[in-house]
Amino acid sequence: MTNAESVALGDVPVLDFESLRNFLVGETRGGGRLATLCGMPGQAGPHGGLRILAVVARDGAGILRPVLSEVGPRYPALTPDLPQAHLFEREMAERFGVEPVGHPRPRPVRYTVPGSLGPKAPAKPRPLPADTDFFRMSGEEVHEVAVGPIHAGIIEPGHFRFQCHGETVFHLEIALGYQHRGIEAALTGPLSRGGRGFGRIPHFMATAAGDTTVGHTLAWCGTVESLTRTGVPERAAAFRLIALELERLANHTGDLGALAGDVAYLPTMSFCGRLRGDFLNMTALLCGNRFGRGLVVPGGVGFDADGARLAELRGRFESTMRDVEGAADLLFETPSVRARFEHTGAITRETATALGLVGPATRACGLARDVRVDHPFGAYGRIRARASTWPSGDVFARANVRRLEIRESARLIRTGLDALSTLPEGGIAADGPPWPRPMPPDSLTVSLVEAWRGEICHVAATGPDGRLSFYKMTDPSFHNWEGLAMALRGVAVSDFPLCNKSFNLSYCGHDL
Repeated sequence: MTNAESVALGDVPVLDFESLRNFLVGETRGGGRLATLCGMPGQAGPHGGLRILAVVARDGAGILRPVLSEVGPRYPALTPDLPQAHLFEREMAERFGVEPVGHPRPRPVRYTVPGSLGPKAPAKPRPLPADTDFFRMSGEEVHEVAVGPIHAGIIEPGHFRFQCHGETVFHLEIALGYQHRGIEAALTGPLSRGGRGFGRIPHFMATAAGDTTVGHTLAWCGTVESLTRTGVPERAAAFRLIALELERLANHTGDLGALAGDVAYLPTMSFCGRLRGDFLNMTALLCGNRFGRGLVVPGGVGFDADGARLAELRGRFESTMRDVEGAADLLFETPSVRARFEHTGAITRETATALGLVGPATRACGLARDVRVDHPFGAYGRIRARASTWPSGDVFARANVRRLEIRESARLIRTGLDALSTLPEGGIAADGPPWPRPMPPDSLTVSLVEAWRGEICHVAATGPDGRLSFYKMTDPSFHNWEGLAMALRGVAVSDFPLCNKSFNLSYCGHDL
């Protein structure tokens, strides 16, 4: 299947578990990667076990390969042969009570439990996050550093446990789960009841990861539009592209400023803080909300803009882009900044591939993976994007990829604005009855979006009655937190804030 295509569940291959293992290992060794691996509640297999869905992305071919299988209460873990599966298997174990035998670190993902996971899911009330046994080293001059979950400033909660020898980090273990809100279950409920509560779903999407409002809403709209065979007008698709790229610009600009602050380079830090706000205000110019809430809706967009407003947007945009280029030049041309960025927190291309990293984190390792290029969606089918890469895999590479992507986003926005100037006003939403619309029974769809952190993957399935029976969201942070842990190996513990900000992952996006 292709991105945002709907297929019949009966057409998805069903493999026995060993065949699934061979398929996934063969696909990843052949250049594929695991976009998602999840249990499907309410979709039990013929033998009464947990039915699981795996979706492999073949980026070079632009295709997605979904397969189904069944696991019992205990099954041989995939992770030893397929490291990309490690967090997905832990999530299934925690949520459904299946045990991946042989998993190297079978700790829960969001509700941690001391010791073994056991054959059953934890009973309510669940233990608190980080209430678990952490990996520990011993030896002369070995010590442990615990950071969080409460951090300095206004930041989401997360716990980091470092094993250090002197100042050098040997191992980092990350415990999250403090932000878990049960969004996936909340999504399935309203649509499975025939639409009651549908009005809450846009809010869930806008707040799944609040700095990625447009990205997650676009992925959700992709699943709904695919299942209902709804087309998006060309003018609305151009607005969607501009909104997604403005979201990328705001966050990448803010990240460059934050990275400058972490090495005490105040000029760029000060400039980028203001410039991030300028990009957010451009989104507000389009829809009245700085984060883009209400802009993207199923079938199109919720707001149009006349020629005067588009001209104002272009004027603001060009002025801000000149300032962004100046602030970035100051950062990257300062020797003391480059000395801190270069060779710090490096990840090899092989590690990025093994872990299945996505977004700027993987492009900073020289891997040209970008959903806009490999699995184009919406206006990206006409306005072609280019992947921005850098080979060194360190903090400098992750910062420089952001700089390159800022320039690419600027090109895409200019092209989108040019397209809007040639399209008549109006026609920004699909015609027909209001949402929700009827969906075909026993169908599956996968929607990928390249958000500013990387690939968002939403998977939805309907039951025999045509109502939504399953919804799975995978935020890019779910793939990338382990990349941060690997980046800290052999690095001074004092460099953790810099490495952490170079990834800038979402706690709540991980804890959906």
